[in-house]
Amino acid sequence: MNKNVTEILKLSLEEKINAVETIWDNIAEENKALPLNEGQIQILNDRLESYKKNPESVRSWDDFKKDFLNKK
Repeated sequence: MNKNVTEILKLSLEEKINAVETIWDNIAEENKALPLNEGQIQILNDRLESYKKNPESVRSWDDFKKDFLNKK
């Protein structure tokens, strides 16, 4: 196993999540134009329409993350 990965695995759960978020954000930044297939586009469109019909039914990422991290 890569030495860097071994070090990451020693982190607390919150630190691991932060590391993954940072890595994911970096991947997204480097690959802004990743193509979506038709199925992915349809799922996104369906979710957007659902949100438009009932915007108060969703939770913010910050609220979800806070709840998730507080579960033990």
